[in-house]
Amino acid sequence: MSDGEPAGTKLASVDFEIYGHVQGVCFRMYTEKEGLRLGLVGWVKNTFRGTVVGQVQGPADMVEEMKVWLSKEGSPTSRITRASFSNQRSIDKLELSGFKTRF
Repeated sequence: MSDGEPAGTKLASVDFEIYGHVQGVCFRMYTEKEGLRLGLVGWVKNTFRGTVVGQVQGPADMVEEMKVWLSKEGSPTSRITRASFSNQRSIDKLELSGFKTRF
């Protein structure tokens, strides 16, 4: 754990896929911004299927907050029809650093 995390903070990791009108609406940029605001690390990218996929890691309560944001809010002009979360697990330490848009 980094010095900035209180001892005993539970860390979580989750993969996501977001469906709907989520490409061409700055969804990745807003996801990155929201992840950083919540103190999370991870990545996000567009798929050829027209969805957005990624992974977030960080304090479990902030990961849950990010899941709500991904499934209900997104970028201002996006229209989310479905959010799928998988591979959610507890982790001992962050496996990623920063929040990046992948291509």
